[in-house]
Amino acid sequence: METSTRQTSVPSSQGPLAAADPLDAVGPAFSRLRRASALNAQTQVSRKDMTRTLVLNIVEEGPEEDGQEITVGVVGERLAVDPSVASRMVTDCISAGYLVRAASQQDGRRTILQMTDEGMDMLAAFRRHQRAAFEFITRNWPEKERLQFARLLIKYVDSVAEARDAPAGG
Repeated sequence: METSTRQTSVPSSQGPLAAADPLDAVGPAFSRLRRASALNAQTQVSRKDMTRTLVLNIVEEGPEEDGQEITVGVVGERLAVDPSVASRMVTDCISAGYLVRAASQQDGRRTILQMTDEGMDMLAAFRRHQRAAFEFITRNWPEKERLQFARLLIKYVDSVAEARDAPAGG
């Protein structure tokens, strides 16, 4: 990858991400958002719980295609992590009481993951925290902008999933 010393940002009251072309600022903005895990609207969410919710969301979302079951391998694929990392993440969720292993009904040799009541409660609490964080962060925005941003963010995430599933070059 080539590096450049060309300045892409322009000084402004919007901070260092205000690029001459706003689309150039999207990537760095996502990077900053990813690093800002401290969405403590009321209480700080631990890194361990943040990681656990990644796994729990995958289990709750369920299969992406017919015949697919949620296994440690599927968790690893969706999170783009090595199988050993996915295995440790899943084991942590099981140890915390959020997931259980069960025998596949399609293939008795395979082990699938199922959410426990405690896992569903934890995920519901995290979602309440996410909403509170969103409301806190956007507290000074007009309501119309908050709703528009929420709709566009959901549309963007849906489009990411569609793009991931689209054939290359198409």
